[in-house]
Amino acid sequence: MSTAIKSKDRDVILQALTAGVVPRLGLRHIQVGRAPEVGALVKDIDRITDNGSAIRFIIGEYGAGKTFFLHLTRLIAMEKKCVTMHADLAPDRRIHATGGQARGLYAEAIRNMATRTKPDGGALASIVERFITDCIKEAGQRGITADAVTEQRLASLQDQASGYDYVAVLSAYRKGSEEDNEALKAAALRWLRGEFPTKTDARNALGVRNIIDDHEVYDAFKALGAFIKLAGYAGTLIMFDEMVNLYKLQSSQARNQNYEQILRIVNDTLQGNVQNLGFVFGGTPEFLMDTRRGLYSYQALQSRLAENAFAKNGLVDLSGPVVRLPSLTPEDLLVLLSNIRSVFAHGDPAKNLVPDEALPMFMDHCNKRIGDAYFRTPRNTIKAFIHFLNVLEQNPATNWKELLGNVDVAVDTEGTDETEIVDAPEAVVAQPANAAPTQPVQDGNDELTTLRL
Repeated sequence: MSTAIKSKDRDVILQALTAGVVPRLGLRHIQVGRAPEVGALVKDIDRITDNGSAIRFIIGEYGAGKTFFLHLTRLIAMEKKCVTMHADLAPDRRIHATGGQARGLYAEAIRNMATRTKPDGGALASIVERFITDCIKEAGQRGITADAVTEQRLASLQDQASGYDYVAVLSAYRKGSEEDNEALKAAALRWLRGEFPTKTDARNALGVRNIIDDHEVYDAFKALGAFIKLAGYAGTLIMFDEMVNLYKLQSSQARNQNYEQILRIVNDTLQGNVQNLGFVFGGTPEFLMDTRRGLYSYQALQSRLAENAFAKNGLVDLSGPVVRLPSLTPEDLLVLLSNIRSVFAHGDPAKNLVPDEALPMFMDHCNKRIGDAYFRTPRNTIKAFIHFLNVLEQNPATNWKELLGNVDVAVDTEGTDETEIVDAPEAVVAQPANAAPTQPVQDGNDELTTLRL
């Protein structure tokens, strides 16, 4: 039985797929495959909501669909009443730095903070408002001051780094709310977003002594996760994609400092030192396994992330931190093309632009043009199929068999740029590597693959 597809969802899906990015709406209409991997992440989310912690490294070749997988995981977490944050690493965003790049990553993640009622990001203000409203309501019921309730509720945060500052900042927000002081409320949100450049500015605006700076980013995430739980949410899931940018750092010192922060996160989550908090990292096999520049170049991480030696020859083990995403199979791509055809038809089989026989013929056409890359890195294949259907939709008299022979499919070369990120005292720039790495760097916005629950 087919499901009707809204015009809004249809347009968002087709526009995103044409551009080679993950659609923000309607993922259920194009999902196929990877049930075991999705199930493993669902168990992680359940563990997070049950006062536990989790960490995963989603590893796949360029085109394997890491970004799509992460996006689907975010949606599942939000449905389970978790708050999600996500950001892509870039030359100006990384986990550890001294020139503002770590704070940039934190700020980007906060901008993308999402809940079930605010799935598109920007949820920080609503989370703070929910907490403050509950504090004021409880104060009225108990006949005590809202300040006292706020301090009582945030008492557990004082064990966290910057815990005392959280109490002061949230109290300032509550005061601004009571007095209709929008400037004070805005200053509190600026502090929580890590936007104060100096401690002096923060002290003048809020009376706090510290700010969220590069060397405090991970601790800030932990404190924020604890606050989100106190605000009434089930937990927090933080997702970082494009981790290959750490692999591309030319400075071994900069890479190792970032890997040290990742080791802290691994230790805290695996040892249960944090609660209601999870991390998911997306990267390529080179980022994980390269013993010269990848995570395996850091011995402590290699020992913790080593995969099960018995999981070979088609056997899998999804209990460890590393989850490998295999490339799409031709069968997966056939189902995906069928789903895209259904999206074009608004979910009505009677309106399909091409018959069933056109799908394998289109795949055979792609195979002849670019070989097995059409299903291993399917971005351009999908774009070509959408262009194919666009022409048929706008030119109803066109014969699809005759048109198919004129469809050109190019090999997807995006993400194969072998560049290194060079550390500079005040900035980060990208330049071609003087020497090729031991393994080619292949990464990009590998969004195009789909999943089925």
